[in-house]
Amino acid sequence: MAVATATATAGCQIGQDDGLTLTRGTLSGDVTGAGATFPEPVFQEWVRYYTSAVETGVRIDYEAIGSGGGIEQFLEQAVDFGSSERYLEASELAVAEEVRGCPAVQFPVIFGSVVIAFHDEALDGMVLTAETIARIYDRDILYYDDPALVALNPDMDLPHQEIRPVHRSDGSGTTYVLSHYLATEVPFWAERYAEGTDIGWHEDTLAGDGNDGVTATVHGTEGGLGYVNQSYALQNGLATARVVNEDGVAIEPDLAATTAASDEAEIPGDFQFNLDDIGGEGYPIAGANWILAYECGYDEEVAASLRDFWDWALTDAQATTVATDLGYAPMGPELTARVRDEIARVNATP
Repeated sequence: MAVATATATAGCQIGQDDGLTLTRGTLSGDVTGAGATFPEPVFQEWVRYYTSAVETGVRIDYEAIGSGGGIEQFLEQAVDFGSSERYLEASELAVAEEVRGCPAVQFPVIFGSVVIAFHDEALDGMVLTAETIARIYDRDILYYDDPALVALNPDMDLPHQEIRPVHRSDGSGTTYVLSHYLATEVPFWAERYAEGTDIGWHEDTLAGDGNDGVTATVHGTEGGLGYVNQSYALQNGLATARVVNEDGVAIEPDLAATTAASDEAEIPGDFQFNLDDIGGEGYPIAGANWILAYECGYDEEVAASLRDFWDWALTDAQATTVATDLGYAPMGPELTARVRDEIARVNATP
């Protein structure tokens, strides 16, 4: 859980004539949020910097419990905002409006990649496809020197070692991003497992709680292979796979490839989208993180702090640097402007 408190002050003007202009150092309020572990590294740094150097009277408490938990707590009104790697669907939006008495607001704040990570650093750069990833998790491909993997990696000396696939044990947006990708690309996966934040995994697989748990299990298991947010792989020095995209190119999951994937997204006005059929230089297993809030019902101090924090996260140069250093791809100017308009809806209904 990331908790940050105030220690310093800064005085300057931000924003433009968009309803979000505030004098720095004037806000106060306790804001609570819960949800995805996918963006936790960048959220931690954003919260720490914002509450110690931007708005020191604000306290933000974010608990990384997984996207499923974040959606649940948001709909139960247990937190001020939720965070998820999938958007709220029509049925969930209806529930949100019913329980709150006003519409929900949801907007993306960051893009990131879901990487396939290995225990063995000698496997760094190994090439995988959607089909081989699906077959590994289906326990059809059992060893690293399976003919299908050898054919993709003719220049690697793959060991005759059992693959120990690791998945998330909690309701997870990271699981949603991976399972959506596999269900889109691999027919048998769509029929047998489908997609979701929590799916019925093969019984002969390992489980870890959160990105931290999967990372630790992969790191500590001979033959371990798992899916995690790119930032966790970077922070823990895990070897990662290159994944073949829609154009048949094996792509390393770096920041440039995540940015290229996000650039291909067609994002509608309701911000309900997936990153599908990624080609070019884009990494194919990529997704966004959404923030979930409401149009009404907040104490005004909380609402002002909530609006300002996310506006700052999208527009401040320091926030952008933090995100890119951790391997996340910020949004472009046009999308940022659209999202800022959505942020301004928070508590806008009397």
